[in-house]
Amino acid sequence: MARVRVNGFTISLDGYGAGPNQDINNPLGIGGTELHQWLIPTRTFQRSLFGKDDGTTGIDDDFAARGFQNVGAWILGRNMFGPIRGDWPDMNWNGWWGDSPPYHVPVFVLTHHPRPSVEMKGGTTFHFITGGIREALDRAREAAAGMDVRIGGGPETIRQYLRDGLIDELHIAISPVLLGQGESLFEGIDLRALGYTCVESVASEKATHVILRR
Repeated sequence: MARVRVNGFTISLDGYGAGPNQDINNPLGIGGTELHQWLIPTRTFQRSLFGKDDGTTGIDDDFAARGFQNVGAWILGRNMFGPIRGDWPDMNWNGWWGDSPPYHVPVFVLTHHPRPSVEMKGGTTFHFITGGIREALDRAREAAAGMDVRIGGGPETIRQYLRDGLIDELHIAISPVLLGQGESLFEGIDLRALGYTCVESVASEKATHVILRR
């Protein structure tokens, strides 16, 4: 059965999924890039973003690769696409990821401001959804055609889907860094009451990988 998943979303030891003061120069907030030391060197990430066949293997790469298996569509919050707030002042901005984003399937971006779809290289097309999280999920499921839908973040987007009981499984990578402040992933969320249990926990040098499932 097709699932709604979160894969590889990384938080600090103190629970933050992004640092403070996110902007165009710090898309993950101040210190936020430190969270992803486990992911960036992996063969999966290097291949998905840069088309390279080198990169690290092992536990971290195994979890990164699992995140791309059987994914037919993604859902992103607006900041995961770009730093602009309010109306779209620049229609030439096509996302953080350059000409060939690492998704390679349809991506549905949550926003309050309409915008035409943007077709990119490598099979990624960004669609901008103004009708809320359920409309985005309905559209993503249709596009996924029986495959899984991956919720990419950021933290507030994941919290919205958690509160509505719409996520089947989460892979959280806990990075051994402290951010001190920023955007907390699970603030106001009672995972136990929502029915989640930990079904897998594996540690590497740069992260502890936890699988939570309803």
